[in-house]
Amino acid sequence: MLRALDLSRAGIGLVSPNPLVGCVVVSKSGEVIGEGTYIKSDVTHAEVIALMKAGTNAAGGTAYVSLEPHDHHGKTPPCTEALINAGISRVVCPIEDPNPLVSGKGFDHLRSAGVEVVTGILAEEAARINEKFICWHRNGRPFVHLKLAMSLDGRISLKNSVSTALSGEAAQQRVHELRHEHDAIMVGATTASVDDPSLTDRSGKPRLRTLARVILDNSLRLPTSSKLATTTDEAPTFVLTNCIDPERVSPLQEKGVDVILLEGGARNLVGVLAELKRREIQSILVEGGTAVAGAFIDAKLVDKVTFILAPLVIGGSEAPNAVGGSGAESLAEAVKLRNVTITRLGDDIEITGYPS
Repeated sequence: MLRALDLSRAGIGLVSPNPLVGCVVVSKSGEVIGEGTYIKSDVTHAEVIALMKAGTNAAGGTAYVSLEPHDHHGKTPPCTEALINAGISRVVCPIEDPNPLVSGKGFDHLRSAGVEVVTGILAEEAARINEKFICWHRNGRPFVHLKLAMSLDGRISLKNSVSTALSGEAAQQRVHELRHEHDAIMVGATTASVDDPSLTDRSGKPRLRTLARVILDNSLRLPTSSKLATTTDEAPTFVLTNCIDPERVSPLQEKGVDVILLEGGARNLVGVLAELKRREIQSILVEGGTAVAGAFIDAKLVDKVTFILAPLVIGGSEAPNAVGGSGAESLAEAVKLRNVTITRLGDDIEITGYPS
């Protein structure tokens, strides 16, 4: 099962908005005879790939699959049929597929055909791997991962919002790994204007779709000369706004920026996520700044948090804090994280967890 989960991770960046799936087929004598990873561009599902490698030796064997095999006709025939036709006697799978087209039906079909189904093994690990896909179906919106780099005293830049790189080389590489795991990266208008970022995935790892750039900008402050506006041929750039001034909208559209007019504009975060879901964006890495981070926290729309702490103390009352918004009025209302991990990144420290 651990191997099946490892195989599923090989699809990161290559399957969205579909799930990550890995499969290991073991013969009845206990020998690994087939492995498969689902890659969207290849269409063939992990179970079928593993069964093809196993051949006739799959009969009487066990298939370890990281996510419930699908039982409906889509772009490919049902994987349940492939497992049954191959003579698999047992399927070990940690969790159900949250997709209503699949959920529970795959297991039911296998059991009705006399295949033993074992569930629950490494379920938490499997759910973590497919957390974006699960959120997409259960919550009906993209998975939101808030990532902020800050000093030890919680500042994200010097006073007057001066563009400031706080993290070291190892932490910066980690950020690109995080970007690689997501479909889109999001910032606010101030970050886009002051930092003039490119917001690209420079992890060097393959991905099926180019990382989309999303800017929340009600005033349409994004300069037409910015990196984001002048590189739309390299990566899709979305600006969500309620500004209808043609003198501001047209120049950005001429640059290839997709200006999305939304009721409530950038402050309508539920609407923002709905618009991005329509564009099949399964996950978003929110990289700030202060107002955007605070708005998502206040709206309880953050699914995962990563803070990267640099060994710096900036101080001063004018340097911007990492998280703005209304904030908690009591400790009981403060966001508490569960399943927290702490990792050393050179001199920096990464703290990642999930809001309760």
